[in-house]
Amino acid sequence: MTDPVGPPLGILAELTHRCPLQCGYCSNPVELLKANRELDTETWIDTFEQAARLGILQVHLSGGEPTLRRDLEEIIACLSQNGVYTNLITAAVTLTRDRLEAFVDAGLEHAQISFQGAKAETTELVGHYRGGHEKKLQAARWVRELGLPLTVNAPIHKLNIAEVPEFVALALEIGAERLEIANVQYYGWAYLNRSALLPDYDAVMRQVDYVEKTRDELTGILNIDFVTPDYYADYPKPCMGGWGKDAFAITPDGHVLPCHAAQSITSLKFDRVTDKPLKDIWEGSDAFNRFRGYDWMPEPCRSCERKEIDFGGCRCQAFALTGDAAATDPTCKLSPYHDRLRELPAAQEIRKRVLSAGKILAENA
Repeated sequence: MTDPVGPPLGILAELTHRCPLQCGYCSNPVELLKANRELDTETWIDTFEQAARLGILQVHLSGGEPTLRRDLEEIIACLSQNGVYTNLITAAVTLTRDRLEAFVDAGLEHAQISFQGAKAETTELVGHYRGGHEKKLQAARWVRELGLPLTVNAPIHKLNIAEVPEFVALALEIGAERLEIANVQYYGWAYLNRSALLPDYDAVMRQVDYVEKTRDELTGILNIDFVTPDYYADYPKPCMGGWGKDAFAITPDGHVLPCHAAQSITSLKFDRVTDKPLKDIWEGSDAFNRFRGYDWMPEPCRSCERKEIDFGGCRCQAFALTGDAAATDPTCKLSPYHDRLRELPAAQEIRKRVLSAGKILAENA
């Protein structure tokens, strides 16, 4: 049964794919969009005004690196004037205090800074940006001085999983309200690099034990969100709280997606805000309606009591590992494809084609 389509609540707005970092787990598509394909200021503002009328309550301004957009102040001001909560997701290495202050004056309400490592050498190894760690720490201090709530985002993989306790210490030291321990999800760049990124089972279990214990100890002091590693799970996470249920993403060139990785599903066609009103896309798009509700589900999902918890899991992961976006997410132990999560791809021909992009990690890193 497919429920009536309700209003969306949130947007991940990928304003640009440009970024000063070269992280091998990057969630952007392998084929990055150049600046000349990005929506202009007028189109972004019109889109956000439509979003506000549609019922959107919050927008996460992301990228690439969103602060590379010279019009970011105008975009924030538009959202603020329309009563929409704004969260800036930034690598922070190119951020200045004056620019951050301008964002606050425009109405910015929250900042999220990504750290590639809890130590400077790890941050530079993963992000390929010299001096980046100290720039991030300085930006975090500015965020707190200007009175904004701060989230530290820590994408976790084999190269930094041993630093999870140090990530907690870092978040406490800089006065963050929230720490996101986000185990890397293996699609896009991370899928190509997963033999270099995927931690071993024992390391993941040590991390889980530590995070669960520490989260309880720091209740009321630091909110720790934990994004579990799919490849060692028995059941999938809910995909966006349900595909096309209450949130969506917009790419730099205006494609509207049920999740930020949805373009990896090559069997789907996605509409652009330059071609259709946002309301029409949200309510009537074939791509959004393809996996809404439960009618699309195969067995064992359709008969499973967990279908109202995880909604069949991640469609992008199902497509990446089985070639069928409608398949049961291989994360689920009931999936006939569950064993594929333990197989690391050779992917040598793919790797050769993208080595020049600078995001392929050495296998022995």
